[in-house]
Amino acid sequence: MSEKLPNPSTPPSTEDVPRAEIWLDALDDAAALRVMLASQGAAAGAVESALDAIGAGVAAVAARLAGSANGRLIYAGAGTSARIGVQDGVELPPTFGWDAARLGYLIAGGAGALMQAVEGAEDNADAAARDVAALGVHADDVVIGIAASGRTPYTIGVLTAARGAGALTIGMANNRATPLLAAAEVAILLETGGEVLAGSTRLKAATAQKIAINMLSTLVMTRLGRVQNGLMVAMRPSNAKLKARKSHIDRLLGGGGGNMAGGADG
Repeated sequence: MSEKLPNPSTPPSTEDVPRAEIWLDALDDAAALRVMLASQGAAAGAVESALDAIGAGVAAVAARLAGSANGRLIYAGAGTSARIGVQDGVELPPTFGWDAARLGYLIAGGAGALMQAVEGAEDNADAAARDVAALGVHADDVVIGIAASGRTPYTIGVLTAARGAGALTIGMANNRATPLLAAAEVAILLETGGEVLAGSTRLKAATAQKIAINMLSTLVMTRLGRVQNGLMVAMRPSNAKLKARKSHIDRLLGGGGGNMAGGADG
């Protein structure tokens, strides 16, 4: 192996090389799967360490969005991080009745990059500033920038331009002391460290991001009055399953009692 293992005195990094005993290519299937599962499980610990920062984000985002009728929740990122942001955002209208006009996405390489990797686009900070201007980001908006490395020029550029426009900025990264966290008003560090496949942040880092962004948006929507008694009271029943769920919610809120059948995404 040509690379050296990271110095134990330095902070963990998403680029750290795994120890030889957990090299996936040296393990049988059962052992490799156990290693990956253990690594994924550690993502929750990183989120737990960030609960205070996530809570600060919830309070700031809810206050900003409650303060106007047109403030938007805008997700920004490149590659895997962008896809996680989009996944969270598109679920808010059906789950919480959030107006789709109050959502926005700033994606390195444009919408096409969600389906096909456009790796070089993440280095274009100038495009970030142009995209922020084209979207008309303003002081009532919230912009959440997500980047595992914390060094993605496009995402840093988005937060810098958005903050300059007066928007509330939230930064989420998996490495400490990085420019993305410094650029944001609220910094959320999800320190997941190295991956079992060195540098592949679609693994543990992305899992931590998914957990954290789901928690943040769900609690924001709750604080905005779109959850009552643990139920999705503002949901949009757009198919037979959801219509049945909405009827059951209405019965529960009317005093019918009982529990909803199936989970929120069942």
